[in-house]
Parts: sequence; C-alpha cells; structure tokens
Amino acid sequence: MTRATRPHDLITIGRVSIDLYPEQSGTPLRDVRTFRKMLGGSPTNVAVAAARLGLRTAVVTKVGDDGFGEAVRAAAERFGVDPSFIGTHPTLRTPLAFCEIHPPDHFPLLFYRAPTAPDLTLEVDELPAGALTAARAVWVTGTGLSREPSLSTTLAALRLRPPGALTVLDLDHRPELWDDVADAGPRARDALAHCTVAVGNQAEVATVVADADPESAARALLDLGVRLAVVKMGPEGVLAATADEVVHVPPQLVEVVNGLGAGDAFGGALVQGLLAGLPLRRTVERANAAGALVAGRLGCADDMPEAEEIDRMVGKERA
Repeated sequence: MTRATRPHDLITIGRVSIDLYPEQSGTPLRDVRTFRKMLGGSPTNVAVAAARLGLRTAVVTKVGDDGFGEAVRAAAERFGVDPSFIGTHPTLRTPLAFCEIHPPDHFPLLFYRAPTAPDLTLEVDELPAGALTAARAVWVTGTGLSREPSLSTTLAALRLRPPGALTVLDLDHRPELWDDVADAGPRARDALAHCTVAVGNQAEVATVVADADPESAARALLDLGVRLAVVKMGPEGVLAATADEVVHVPPQLVEVVNGLGAGDAFGGALVQGLLAGLPLRRTVERANAAGALVAGRLGCADDMPEAEEIDRMVGKERA
C-alpha cells in the first residue's frame, strides 16, 4: 500500500479556530497591542502534535468561506496534517479565539463562535466513513458533544470504529460552549461506551464520574468500559490507569509561558506512544514532557515539540 492510500495513523474530529494570542504577557486584553496569529482548536492541535512526531494525521472539521478558513487549510498542510476532510460552511465564519496570558496558571479564553461554529455543524453524511474505520486511532472531544448536529455526528463516527480500535475521548470541557452544562456528563458517558481511552483533567473527569480523586475517578472511568483512563492533575502530575496497572508520573518543572496548548501536545504524544506499543509509564512520561515543552512556549499548534526534544526532557528528568 502506498503512502497516499495507507490508513491514517490518527484522525481527530471537531473544534478548529484561528488563535490570536497576545505578545504582551500579563496584559489585560483591552491593553494588548499585538497578537500572534496561529492555528488552533484542541483536536486540530492534537493532529498537529502527532504529525510533528511522525504520524500520518488528518482532522475532520469545517471552516468558514473566508480568509481565516484558507489560513486553517494552509497551516494544516504546512504542519503535515491532511486537509482533505476540512469542509466549508457557506455562511458561518471561521472561529477566532483570543486569550490573556497570566502565567503560571491563568489563561482566560474569549471565543468568537457565534451564532455557532462551522465545526459544530458537521453532519453524519460529511464523515469520511472509510477513513475513520481504517484509521489506527481516532480522537474526539467533549466539545463535539455540546450541540446538534455535531453530537449525532461524533457518536456516528465512534460507532464506525472496529471493536477494540484505539479511540479516544478527550473530555475537553469548555462550559461556555454548552447551552446546558448538565448535559456534559451524560453525553460523555454515552460516548465512552464506544471508546477505549478517556483523557481529562480532574475537573473534566468529575463532570463524568462525580469524583475528583484521581485514582478512584480513573477506576470509575474504567468501569464505564474504556481500557485506559488518564487523569491530568496539573502541579501533581498525571495518573494513568488500566485494569492491571496504575502509573503516576510527576510534573515536569518548566517556566510557564502559556499553558493552553499543553494538553494537546500531551494528546499527540500519548497517541504516538500507544500506537508504538511503548510501556504505559514511558508513554505517559513522554506525553507529560511534550505538554511541559509547549507550556513553556506562546503557541499551541505552531509550537508543538519534535520527538528529540521530548526524549531529551525525559532523559534529563531521569538523570
């Protein structure tokens, strides 16, 4: 099978944006003078992160018929992400995301996704069914469950996956993007019935299993049917659990510049490690290092690390 026709290693589905991040750290949005324009949106960033690590990736999403939509396609291709499944909505505009940067842990986001975002209008008949079935891994997010038709489309994509195939739900809970946040838990539980991996921070996991204790929350996620539960604990590191193993990886110490892309870098490296068959601890160590590297940089997609950078950081931590 040629490179052009072989299955993708990873296909992500959902949110996309143009990120406009301030170049003045610690400055309220009203006083920011200049912004850096970058590709954004959590699942799109994950596809870039995995491509940076050598995987053949694609993103299933939609943009507006505007210059920012053209920028999304051009950036995806530049970063090695197959743009073939990026559709165009004829009237809605490509979303924008602004943030403020207040290290080490305050990065408020301002989304421009009204009246809705093109990526939330994905229909079932727009899914690349064959590619999703054949892909070695598929990654969806909680935001994709926030409203129709994206909800039905995301669940349909999950049902296309062969039994046991690597299928990840990133809980990615953004309350401001839900009409009713009470729907987030039940819809995530429905999605997890079709997934093999669940990933989220403690607050996101608590929306699904009503338990903020990392180890018991991970067990509750496993009870919902996934094979691997990953709970990100911020300054306490990361906990990952399977039916047979619990791994706790301590945090990587970095000077934080912008923490917004760290989870997406973590996701790309997590998928790469799982597909490579690395031991769970090694996989989580590398994912944790990838997240730390991006937390020390301004951008998300634009600043995803290379494999050599990750390996150096893991090696330095072990030394």
